[in-house]
Amino acid sequence: MKYLCLVYCDEQEFNRLSPSEWQALNERCVDCVASLQNSGHYIAGDALHPVATATSVRLRNGKVLITDGPFAETKEQLAGYYLLEARDLNEALLLAQKIPAASMGCIEVRPVRTLDPTRDERINPIINP
Repeated sequence: MKYLCLVYCDEQEFNRLSPSEWQALNERCVDCVASLQNSGHYIAGDALHPVATATSVRLRNGKVLITDGPFAETKEQLAGYYLLEARDLNEALLLAQKIPAASMGCIEVRPVRTLDPTRDERINPIINP
């Protein structure tokens, strides 16, 4: 099963890192990806540019609303993602613990849902367990 690991961090904390600390973090991330690739769990992943580069798009009442910045103001911002293959949530959580940014922020792990118009698979699991 596919799991998306969303990496959330406080960008200001990243900005306080010295150049050598920043390089060390990036090297740990590269090593993490290599390890996940070697174990067959890694599908894709990327880091994102700072949240100041984000643009949000909404469609309301037939009108497109485009605004600078992220959807919500939060202490932690989405910094990147890892798309992993794991046999179940427990394995995905074990893999997510190895993502270096977990020591500075949060890794949100979510199963990937394949859209299938022939099934009534709602977002709320209580509706369609």
